[in-house]
Amino acid sequence: MSSTNPTSLPITSQEDIVGVRQAVRKAAVEAGLTLVDQTKIVTAASELARNALVHGGGGSVSIEQVNERERRGIRLNFVDQGPGIPDIERALKDGYSTGTGLGLGLGGAKRLSNDFSIWSEPGKGTRIIITRWKG
Repeated sequence: MSSTNPTSLPITSQEDIVGVRQAVRKAAVEAGLTLVDQTKIVTAASELARNALVHGGGGSVSIEQVNERERRGIRLNFVDQGPGIPDIERALKDGYSTGTGLGLGLGGAKRLSNDFSIWSEPGKGTRIIITRWKG
């Protein structure tokens, strides 16, 4: 597997979420993703960036193009040092929300991604890695 040098962006304000969306769309276009796949990864990135800001107190994302055998895509790595997620399985279920949202963020982001990994520890933060492959 090969990848490009990742671009790292802070997530500390609403404006940063807009910047994440723009950078992810640019990377998706450069990776050759279809318009549908671009929309899916940008939507997932927006949800995860918002979660990092609102629930994690801010964080960062790295964006990289990846090539694995015959596949091309983009991988996003979201990190925050927030309170963590005490029950990941519950948090991934639609309708579960610790805030005022619809509770579609984590589960929706997972469905919009081809690969989804999450690590979280209460008091130590959360890391979520998603990948969307071309085709």
